[in-house]
Amino acid sequence: MAGSQYPGLDRFCGSTFWDYPLLDSADPDLTPCFQKTVLVWIPCFFLWAVAPLYYLFLHRHNRGYIQMSKMNKAKTALAALLVLVTLLDLFRALWEYTNGVKVPAVNFVSPLILAMSMGLAGFFIQYERLKGRQSSGVLFLFWLLATLCGIVTFRSNIRVALLEGGVSDTFRFVTFYLYFPLVLTELILSAFSERAPLFSEANRDPKPSPEESCSFLSKITFWWFNPLVILGYKRALERADLYSLNHVDRSDHVVPAFEKEWQKERQKCHSSLKQGSTTGPERFESQDAKVVYNGPQGAGKDKSELIAGKGEVEIVEGSESAKKCNPSLFKALVRCFWPLFAVSAIYKLIQDILLFVSPQLLKLLIAFTKDKDIYSWKGYLYAVLLLLVAIIQSLVLHQYFHGCFVMGMRLRTVIISAVYKKSLVVTNEARKSSTVGEIVNLMSVDAQRFMDLSTYLHMIWSAPFQIAVSLYFLWQTLGPSILAGLGVMILLIPINIVMANKTKQLQVKQMIQKDARIKLMNEVLNGIKVLKLYAWELSFKEKIEKIRSKELQILRNTAFLNAGASFTWVCAPFLVSLTTFAVYVLVDERNILDAEKAFVALSLFNILRFPLNMLPNLITSMVQARVSLQRLENFLGHDELDPNNVDRHVARGPPIAIEDGTFSWGKTEDPILKDISFAVPDGSLVAVVGQVGAGKSSLLSALLGEMEKQHGYVAVRGSTAFVPQQAWIQNATLRDNILFGKRLNNCQYKEVLEACALGPDLEMLPGGDMTEIGEKGINLSGGQKQRVSLARAVYSDSNIYYLDDPLSAVDAHVGKHIFDNVIGPNGILKGKTRLLVTHGISFLPQCDQIMVLVDGKIWLLGTYTELMEQNEAFAEFIHNYGNFEDEEENEEGDPTEDIGVLVDDDPSLPAQNAEEDNPITQARRLLARQMSRDSRVRTTSMRSDMSLSEKGSQRSLHRSHEGSPDGLTGKLDGIAKPIPLKRVLSHEQKCQLPQKKEEGDKLIQKEVAETGRVKASVFVEYLRSVGITLSVIICLLYCAQNAASIYSNIWLSEWSNDQPINGTQDIAKRDLRLGVYGALGVAQGVCVVLAAFCSAYGGIRSSLHLHNKSLLNMLRSPMQFFDVTPMGRIINRFSQDVNIVDTVIPMIIRMWLSCLFWVLSTLFVISFSTPLFLAIIVPLALLYYFVQRFYVATSRQLKRIESISRSPIYSHFGETVQGTSTIRAYDRGEQFFFQNQAKVDENQVAYYPMIVSNRWLALRLEFVGNCIVLFAALFAVIGRETLSPGIVGLSITYALQITQTLNWMVRMTSELETNIVAVERIKEYAETPTEAEWVVDDNRPPDNWPSEGKVNFNSYQTRYREGLDLVIKGIDVTIKGGEKIGIVGRTGAGKSSLTLAIFRIIEAAGGDIEIDGVNISKIGLHDLRGRITIIPQDPVLFSGTLRMNLDPFDSCSDQDIWVALELSHLKDFVMGLGAQLEHEVSEGGENLSVGQRQLVCLARALLRKSKILVLDEATAAVDLETDDLIQSTIRTQFADCTVLTIAHRLNTIMDSTRVLVLDAGRIAEFDSPQDLIASRGIFYGMAKDAGLAS
Repeated sequence: MAGSQYPGLDRFCGSTFWDYPLLDSADPDLTPCFQKTVLVWIPCFFLWAVAPLYYLFLHRHNRGYIQMSKMNKAKTALAALLVLVTLLDLFRALWEYTNGVKVPAVNFVSPLILAMSMGLAGFFIQYERLKGRQSSGVLFLFWLLATLCGIVTFRSNIRVALLEGGVSDTFRFVTFYLYFPLVLTELILSAFSERAPLFSEANRDPKPSPEESCSFLSKITFWWFNPLVILGYKRALERADLYSLNHVDRSDHVVPAFEKEWQKERQKCHSSLKQGSTTGPERFESQDAKVVYNGPQGAGKDKSELIAGKGEVEIVEGSESAKKCNPSLFKALVRCFWPLFAVSAIYKLIQDILLFVSPQLLKLLIAFTKDKDIYSWKGYLYAVLLLLVAIIQSLVLHQYFHGCFVMGMRLRTVIISAVYKKSLVVTNEARKSSTVGEIVNLMSVDAQRFMDLSTYLHMIWSAPFQIAVSLYFLWQTLGPSILAGLGVMILLIPINIVMANKTKQLQVKQMIQKDARIKLMNEVLNGIKVLKLYAWELSFKEKIEKIRSKELQILRNTAFLNAGASFTWVCAPFLVSLTTFAVYVLVDERNILDAEKAFVALSLFNILRFPLNMLPNLITSMVQARVSLQRLENFLGHDELDPNNVDRHVARGPPIAIEDGTFSWGKTEDPILKDISFAVPDGSLVAVVGQVGAGKSSLLSALLGEMEKQHGYVAVRGSTAFVPQQAWIQNATLRDNILFGKRLNNCQYKEVLEACALGPDLEMLPGGDMTEIGEKGINLSGGQKQRVSLARAVYSDSNIYYLDDPLSAVDAHVGKHIFDNVIGPNGILKGKTRLLVTHGISFLPQCDQIMVLVDGKIWLLGTYTELMEQNEAFAEFIHNYGNFEDEEENEEGDPTEDIGVLVDDDPSLPAQNAEEDNPITQARRLLARQMSRDSRVRTTSMRSDMSLSEKGSQRSLHRSHEGSPDGLTGKLDGIAKPIPLKRVLSHEQKCQLPQKKEEGDKLIQKEVAETGRVKASVFVEYLRSVGITLSVIICLLYCAQNAASIYSNIWLSEWSNDQPINGTQDIAKRDLRLGVYGALGVAQGVCVVLAAFCSAYGGIRSSLHLHNKSLLNMLRSPMQFFDVTPMGRIINRFSQDVNIVDTVIPMIIRMWLSCLFWVLSTLFVISFSTPLFLAIIVPLALLYYFVQRFYVATSRQLKRIESISRSPIYSHFGETVQGTSTIRAYDRGEQFFFQNQAKVDENQVAYYPMIVSNRWLALRLEFVGNCIVLFAALFAVIGRETLSPGIVGLSITYALQITQTLNWMVRMTSELETNIVAVERIKEYAETPTEAEWVVDDNRPPDNWPSEGKVNFNSYQTRYREGLDLVIKGIDVTIKGGEKIGIVGRTGAGKSSLTLAIFRIIEAAGGDIEIDGVNISKIGLHDLRGRITIIPQDPVLFSGTLRMNLDPFDSCSDQDIWVALELSHLKDFVMGLGAQLEHEVSEGGENLSVGQRQLVCLARALLRKSKILVLDEATAAVDLETDDLIQSTIRTQFADCTVLTIAHRLNTIMDSTRVLVLDAGRIAEFDSPQDLIASRGIFYGMAKDAGLAS
């Protein structure tokens, strides 16, 4: 009897449990016992199994509580009814039992289990509400299972009733039909989500993501994403349309978790370092050696105690291993992300198992077509099962992918924030080993690689699992013959590994070249103005192209390797099936290759193909990630600035104290400062003076903790503010630059603007203080940048101020104003401790102490009076330089005028200052005596200055608004605007902010995202750059490969239909079949290799073409382009976008072509086997097309928004790296770190929908693919009478693969569209407007031009940009050869514009300029700029040798260079360098002082020996003696040249032949200085203001 299989269950039910004949019939059914046990228990067991875990999960993740809603009441009521209905069954059984009816145990057990389960479901409905769960996956699955199991009983009950003509157990019949609709209703209700919890974040969020509140069903099908896709299809998406980031993906959630793990790793490292060092009460550790301070550390002691009681210092050597301990980033990441990884692993496992169900169903289907006696319902069942398995597989697979991508996204967030945080604290020595470019690469490229790897990572275990299971089923199908195929696979693995290793080596090489290229690009962009002025673009273009060609050579080799690899990929599965089939049929004549064996094996081989293909990819990806991990760990393991370099926890004592300090820039480098000991009293002003390179700036760096303290002790008490020598300005509004993260206090802000003389500048800037400042302060003049930097310091209201020569870049009277109102004894900062590095001698008498540094040591330290009396050398120096101070420095007018004003006339001075015994007063008197001995002192200047301060407020400023060029390049530091020192303002007036103007043109133009479909012209451009013929050849080769592939499968199908002869093979036929099958395989391989080689060649060709075209165009862009385009954006085009064109696009095109042909061949094969299929191709194709169009529109726009939101991360980062010392000085690291996180989140806001859109698409496409599988199977079942098993096998094998391919097809189409945007972006930069031609061949000036140096301006007019006012308005002037001309004028008068005009940085708007009779607008720019010379205001150097910086074209001999160095007073310095002329200059010339850089620029000018020299305030950053030397060099070496000097300080031009005074873009006066003073015009007024005329 059939029931004897399960006797226990039979007794339990009182009837048969399993009845096979009942199932295997034309009208199949399951036994009542099976229905009451298995079908009832499945949902219940599921619920009870997950209940404990689910309860814990809900308990831990409380989201706030949800108010009772109608739906919730309904769900609870239904659950209660279900408990009631199931209990009715139980009560019925009890009633029957008490009435003596024999009741089987199942009638008690099943209702009880069911009732308890329904009760549990009801409990969860309420518990979820209390914990804020809006939708429940667990309950949805429970109701779904209950419904599916109920359907079987539903049908069975009706079938039995119809067969028996009535119902045997009416009560249970009725309760079941009550129970089923209730369960179905619960299922429907659970597909919707509840309202949001009270007080949840979603209520506060302006654009909450629907994902957080959507139902389980919506989540797994990504239905919640529909509105965005539809919107994206209707119109181009904008940033405002995107949803907020889910809380769990935001930086503030992800980063702290990682930080915790990372700290643990560092702690481990630290503890391993600590072993081997002696114990002591206090220790300051560095990684190489430990300095342990034994003894009292001074809190609350005064300075003498503090420094005396420091105790002795031991140096404890670290152990060897300890020195090299780098914390493991990998372990930290694993600990941080394992839960996500584990969840996606479960999904992957389910998907892998389901993968092998399809081949088994295929086997059953082929058997079904062979055996015509099988009931036809089985065929339909198999077809439906194929569909169901495929759908479940799709849902699970995409949850897996989604999990992986989200993990990748969080990984990126974490890595960027770690790199950013590290870059804020890394030492200067470590900074040298990683340039800005390299660190940006860590954030962009290396972080990206981790993201890419996160999707592959599960293949580490999944691939071997899939391979093992495939082999198991293959063994069952073909027996030991598969070992042959396995052998081929194993042989291919080492080949793949060798290729992967080779690829890795090439990758590392390519990264090195790419880093070098980006670094050079970075510098070229930083110094683009200098390149243009010197006409050096070609030299640097060649340099970049040289690196680029090396990079492309490596890419070429990589591409050829990949071509080889693709041969093994395409041929691997084929070789495997060929060898297996060959061995199978050759081993034994009785082995017949029939359809079932051939196609089941083939579909298993197809499954096998994926992990085998993925392994090389996985290996490459892992290798890349390993390289990236190494790079990241190296960077994150760099030494950090030791917080103990400076003791900031001092409670009492002087605000600044150093004892016996020796400091260097690196642990291993020679000390820069030696034996420094001094203390600064509270509230005093200390001046630090010394020659270029004496160590003045280094002293401030040491106090900021930026230098390595080799020994000694530094204590600083209180908050610090720092004004660096080269102002660091952010790309933000002027106001944000000054507030620097502090709250706006109107009164204080207004006072700071007034004191820093920024008022007049604000009037000239287009948007007042809300004007956006370009990167590196591009639209501010040097003086304005410096004043903004100073204003930032003053506004910060710190205790201690480090001022590194803040007055060098501003004009004389402005310098005086700033000293009086900000720095000096009566400035805003009085009472603060100030350390002022200066070259301005006139300020020294007003300082409390003066420190003179010589060669890194303190030579003198004391008050001005002491030094003047006790040190003759100092007194002589002051005597020599003090009196014509203005000729040398731009800080001040004649020093005596200060004394006059400050001692006698300044009403704001405290009364006691007039007393005799006041040291400051004495110092001033002394200085006055010192000066009066000098015959050149102008006694009247005191009076003149006095009157100036009185009349200053009424005097008109003659400032022209038209003259200011949009604030773009107009330098706003005029010569001598008299600035009233203190005006008495009412409180209201004081606190009124400058009126906000209508925002002018934003300077930095928003990066525009192209919208809509990528234009065909972009594809055409790309194809052209590849070569049209080559493109056609590639397509034909792919076509041929697919033809061979299809034919080989049709051949296999016919082979499998060959009838055996007496159970054995037909030998002759077999050999033919095998031979042709093999030949077709070889043909495929050949086509693929050829196609790969061609596309590799084409890709490289196009890379070269696109890069060089846009590089040339960019170098030829006018200056204005660089003013309005942030560097980060240009760098982004040349790194990210070029990288896409180099590596991504060729790969995508290859994959796209192979997908396209594969889809076409699949449709062909299915239609060929079952022509009925043609009927549904059209509707499916339409559905497919719509899904794909919807998706591509949205995805492309998301990609664009994402690219644009990526640039600010890198721009902000580049900015931060350049300003680290300022950020640290103000202690704003935290704030910048949060800004960086906000920018990353902003980027992820666009990236997350990109991930979701891919999943959204894939699910819908797989649905289309699953329909194809269903119909292929259905038509096979319908037409089984006419079809051969071989054809059915062929058709379904192809159909099973189409899902993946369709998916890839659209993904590749959209990837192609989204990535081809890179070509569009590079192409855009290849078509921006350019300057005039570099060389005009038919109009070249004579070789010796200009021989005389005569310059004529003929009615010359110019403006900065179209649509702006003229800045120079019709100038007529003739400058004779050899004349020395000074050019002066107030701010906005057009001084700078005039020099820019001579070099044609801005072009004429009318009139022309002639040099030696040649109209400069008619000749090429290089002919012009290469023959005249400028020494610019900002000295720019490039990384490379010193020689390259002086002579990039190698046109001068070494001897010429040495002569130039000697004349520019650099010879001794260069001789002292180890490598001399080959000395490596670091990025931006960082390893030379600003003064030395200025001297290098002088040497450049000397080497060019041109007849015309333009000086643009070229000596601001050097000390007085050097300035003297430069001036004398210029006078002697350029004696017969025409010299045009833009003077911000009049004394530099008092010995000129003539002076040109500009006012509002017109000539006001033009004569010799003496005559101009005599005529008492504008120049006389300026000279008087500067104390040069009485």
